[in-house]
Amino acid sequence: MTTSRSSVTLGFVFVVATLVTAGCGNATTSTTSPGPASNATAAEVNSAGDIPDNQVYVPFAPTNGLFTVAVPEGWSRSDIGAATVFTDKSNSMRVDTIARSSAPTVDSAKADELPGVESSTVGYIPGSVSVVERSTGRAVLATYQAASAVDPVTGKTVTEAVERYEFWRDGHEVILTLAGPMGADNVDPWRTVTDSLRWLQ
Repeated sequence: MTTSRSSVTLGFVFVVATLVTAGCGNATTSTTSPGPASNATAAEVNSAGDIPDNQVYVPFAPTNGLFTVAVPEGWSRSDIGAATVFTDKSNSMRVDTIARSSAPTVDSAKADELPGVESSTVGYIPGSVSVVERSTGRAVLATYQAASAVDPVTGKTVTEAVERYEFWRDGHEVILTLAGPMGADNVDPWRTVTDSLRWLQ
């Protein structure tokens, strides 16, 4: 009888130990699942400054009828001197037209254009200057960082990534200045805008 009871006891202990071990294995697998952690990380890297993929664009033409360019529909419009500015939350698009006798170059942008931009821009940090191809032809692109306008609620500013495109034709220069928060993924929207420029005269 003693031997029989010992065998039953050992068998019971073995079964319990096996169940506990299996349960611990399942618990470990559940708590180390990468699903929720991956979703949380993805949410953190999405910037509030991203322009939606389904953004609709509408044509804008200045009163002189010189050109047309696509601007995001629904953005607020304001006139600042001879410039027209479109804004939405933390993004902006500025359109300037000036007379210029010759086409801009990387050197002329550095020597003639950017010093004035630097002196009038809070938090200016220079980036690169290059020539890029767009649908309407070549443009000089200058990138830099700037401080945004002060938020009226928080009293704070954020750092903006700015792209300044200079297009030229027959003595006229069109400058498109596109700005959004650092880290925002607006590559495609800004490409849509800059590819849309068409000369009408």
